[in-house]
Amino acid sequence: MNIEIGRGKSARRAYGIDEIALVPGQRTLDPSLADTKWQIGGIDREIPIIASAMDGVVDVRMAILLSELGAMGVLNLEGIQTRYADPQPILERIASVGNHEFVSLMQELYAEPIKPELIDLRIKEIKAGGGIAAVSGTPAAASKYGRTVAESGADIFFVQATVVSTAFLSPEAITPLDLTQFCQEMPIPVILGNCVTYEVALNLMKTGAAGILVGIGPGAACTSRGVLGVGVPQATAVADCAAARDDYYRETGKYVSVIADGGLITGGDICKCIACGADGVMIGSPFARAAEAPGRGFHWGMATPSPVLPRGTRIRVGTTGTVEQILRGPALLDDGTHNLLGALKTSMGTLGAKDLKEMQQVEVVIAPSLLTEGKVYQKAQQLGMGK
Repeated sequence: MNIEIGRGKSARRAYGIDEIALVPGQRTLDPSLADTKWQIGGIDREIPIIASAMDGVVDVRMAILLSELGAMGVLNLEGIQTRYADPQPILERIASVGNHEFVSLMQELYAEPIKPELIDLRIKEIKAGGGIAAVSGTPAAASKYGRTVAESGADIFFVQATVVSTAFLSPEAITPLDLTQFCQEMPIPVILGNCVTYEVALNLMKTGAAGILVGIGPGAACTSRGVLGVGVPQATAVADCAAARDDYYRETGKYVSVIADGGLITGGDICKCIACGADGVMIGSPFARAAEAPGRGFHWGMATPSPVLPRGTRIRVGTTGTVEQILRGPALLDDGTHNLLGALKTSMGTLGAKDLKEMQQVEVVIAPSLLTEGKVYQKAQQLGMGK
């Protein structure tokens, strides 16, 4: 139902993850019976969680650790890891400056050219450590370094921008990346994003992508919604793009994974995204809090170092535990940010969902007071859901 904003302008109501709740059905099951396995680009994983391609989240070590734990981490091909042979001093500098100095520092540090030999080295380091070599780049980087990525032995390529579409208008001097041609020519699976609408999601699927990323601006460090005024609340965006996936599957028999990307902090957030139709999720700030994360307790977005218009900021997230505690437990915190896999399995058990496909079918209700109802003591004492 459209709501009238004013004469000549109406709008559809959209919902964020915090505004919905999941409804238990007539069946429950033991959490140990909940099957969280999924597949992306032909790669089987036990946990439907991907660590974002952000410099404060994933480096070679984290990519290997996440692979060992049953998840996946994505390395940013346009970040610190591929600009500097030794990224550690650079990461120390980013963590050491104040809030007023970091934007200019980031612009300075990211002005260092990307080195193709470092792309090759990082991919081979991940593979040598037994990890899944998932890498990410903008469409421009994909066009420039796609061959290098494939020849280096990467397993999967994420082509990411704030918004990606198949109908991109560019100046005459610039030849935009042909997404369909790129997906067809790359010898490894390609994931495209980001998008938030049914129509764009469907068009991206038609390029031959193995998956699409859904989300514009909900990330903890992202400021695109404030800077650009662009975005769709995540619950609605995921549901719309999942509908495109289902229609595309019915028409072609090809299943394209939908990955909710951004704005997810707790196990409950992840559960609700899957219930809205996502096959998996991509998260950044929860993993930036890991002791092994390269950000040293800080988290920043991929567009933060933009030399023209930064669409992100650096936030202090602290360090709360190991990546294993955050992903698989045991939980040391009471706020839903530890043991994300355990939260997903327990939620599935409570809802009676044996696997992720059944989880996508659970009943959802509009619940704007879900996180505040009855939580006065937690709020007053800054505990649990009141933090």
